[in-house]
Amino acid sequence: MPKFSFVIPCYRSENTITTVVEEIKSEMAAKRPGDNYEIVLVNDCSPDNVWSVIEKLAETENNVIGINLAKNFGQHSALLAGYGKCSGEYVVSLDDDGQAPLDSLNDLIAKLEEGYDVVYAYYHEIKQNLFRRFGSWMAGLMGKFMLDPPKDMKGSSFYVARGFVIREMCNYKNAFPYLVGLVLRTTRKIAWVETNHRSRLQGASGYSFVRLLGLWLNGFTAFSVKPLRLSTFLGFFFAFLGFAFSILVVVRRLLGLTTVDGWSTIIALILIIGGLILMMLGLIGEYIGRIYICINDSPQYVIKEIKSQNNRIKGLTEIAR
Repeated sequence: MPKFSFVIPCYRSENTITTVVEEIKSEMAAKRPGDNYEIVLVNDCSPDNVWSVIEKLAETENNVIGINLAKNFGQHSALLAGYGKCSGEYVVSLDDDGQAPLDSLNDLIAKLEEGYDVVYAYYHEIKQNLFRRFGSWMAGLMGKFMLDPPKDMKGSSFYVARGFVIREMCNYKNAFPYLVGLVLRTTRKIAWVETNHRSRLQGASGYSFVRLLGLWLNGFTAFSVKPLRLSTFLGFFFAFLGFAFSILVVVRRLLGLTTVDGWSTIIALILIIGGLILMMLGLIGEYIGRIYICINDSPQYVIKEIKSQNNRIKGLTEIAR
């Protein structure tokens, strides 16, 4: 039987992570008795006491591994830190808030065993606030435009993947990971299973507008050059409009139909075209800045310590590049 690895990034979840771990244990005991599994908990430098909770779990549970990151690197980097330490043939990713319907785990695994490499849980109704749903919708829209996913692909933070996919994802060492992009560059054998989305056990999403914007930029700049192609298209489009307008001005003068152009129209055109130029320059600068950061070997994450029953503290510092 395959070994399972459950990888959970933890942030502000000191009051929920124990419940999630207990549910994993219950589900595995009830539906997959005898299967070997491990639970990898990654503390993304949470401001609460979740690391203390993880330490206690690692001390009392022989299949729990705790990873403590040196600073907050973001959910996707935290997941990659956990992926780098897991050893399962099937890797299950889920959040620490209790919203993942673990009672549907067997459905995802059954779909995976049909021959797929990654299977996502798909939620018909997402129980999140309006802002978070909008962010998820925008991320999905951006992914469809930038990454050319399989038709009608539906994803979430709860999914199961084969070990070779996870190992290939870990080969990505740049400082701006985007997991959907990493999955899609590894395999196209992706499926999804519709299930129910639960309400959060406690608290609210840790994604602010700035964090969501950073995540979108990772997807924009790390796995596609389509934004740069779009800027080229817009440049040709406005150049064509300018050329056509200049011909119109000449024809009107030859026909004696010249009139004084409105100041408001000219200013509006200048502001629109100038704004687009600055936006595209900023986008190019974003690409160049990220290239510079990657050349400087900026770490994807830094592991401060790892705790488990087999080895209480594995090293002091580990840097992923």
